Amino acid sequence: MDAKHPIKNRFFIILMLGALSTISPLAIDMYLPSFQQIADVMHTTVAKISLSLSSYFIGLAIGQLIYGPLLDRFGRKRPLYFGLVLFIAMSMACMFVRTKEALMVFRCFQAFGGCAAAVAAMAMVRDFFPVNESAKILSLLILILGVSPLFAPTIGSFIAAYLGWQWVFAVLAILVFILIAVVFFFLPEGHTPDPSISLRPKPIFLDFLYILKNTQFHTFALAGAFSFAGVLVYVAGSPIIFMGSFHVTQKVYSYIFAGLSVGFIGSNQLNILLLRKFTSAQIFHGAILLECIASVIFLVGTHFGWFGLPATLVLLFILLSSLGLTYPNAAAMALAPFSKNIGSASALLGFLQIGAAALTSSCVGLFNSSGIMPVLVIFTATAWIALFIFRWGKGHLPFAVPVNEPAAAVH
Repeated sequence: MDAKHPIKNRFFIILMLGALSTISPLAIDMYLPSFQQIADVMHTTVAKISLSLSSYFIGLAIGQLIYGPLLDRFGRKRPLYFGLVLFIAMSMACMFVRTKEALMVFRCFQAFGGCAAAVAAMAMVRDFFPVNESAKILSLLILILGVSPLFAPTIGSFIAAYLGWQWVFAVLAILVFILIAVVFFFLPEGHTPDPSISLRPKPIFLDFLYILKNTQFHTFALAGAFSFAGVLVYVAGSPIIFMGSFHVTQKVYSYIFAGLSVGFIGSNQLNILLLRKFTSAQIFHGAILLECIASVIFLVGTHFGWFGLPATLVLLFILLSSLGLTYPNAAAMALAPFSKNIGSASALLGFLQIGAAALTSSCVGLFNSSGIMPVLVIFTATAWIALFIFRWGKGHLPFAVPVNEPAAAVH
């Protein structure tokens, strides 16, 4: 972005980046209520259909690493167009599948396409906004990102009930087609293509290795990844906690899930106010300490049978609120040292986050338990691992400081 042509419509840029960030959450959540319909059509079980969700995360993780160098080499918009067109094509393909294996394959490639939007949005935060505003802008994006999954299952359920499950994928394709048009006509190119960025495997690997060796990056990326893993541990374990342990109905569970999400979303917005008085590193440290203390209290209290449903809701609200503070600040500090290869840094950050979250949340299923304790053990472990990584890495940093300003700032 040429510094002589700063972006003036701040709200529109944030809204556009938020819309790009919601593509994968919508693709994940909108078809969840259709699992039984899809299973019936394919003469299989809901458990088998759920493997298409796992294949989506595989495509999402792989895509993070591939799009990073492409976004640095060709600018933000050309790889973004490729990814969004691929997403549309795979969404249409999902409409006509008749086997669970085909659905898994198409979902994997659908995720690979949609991943371009998430990586590009993260990179463009640094393209359009000053470094010291990154955490605040990420908090605004997470507000959009956090609200969308609350409504996605309801919308998907309505579409599946009245039009059929295939139309869930059709609606996703239509929404992304509209988004392509808006991006093409209204979203500026955030980064000038850099032909010096190599696309050969060895230079790409060395570039990722260079990024990973940066102490500030791997400290905040890994600490943030294990902290954020608690979100997916909660999502994977929430049916066990509420419907398994406390025997609430599906309707009550949906209300609880939506209500607790307010803690995660609200703390992201509180982060904007906190950044006026504290640095991102200070907020992250305080939030991760809160997460560690609350998780231990939760674990010990549950082990001794001290907590009923009300206390459980309060503690989960505190934990999710702390997670809403750790993510944007960790991401902002991890990306702060980079400018030229910000796309690759964003991709590697996303890969680490998805990898850690997928690994830890899958452990919930491996326990195969109907009780709450395994979920709390994993949650507590990820929180303390995050704190250990942060404290160890901070000891090797003389100071955590953003070293490069973006070429243009939003006004």
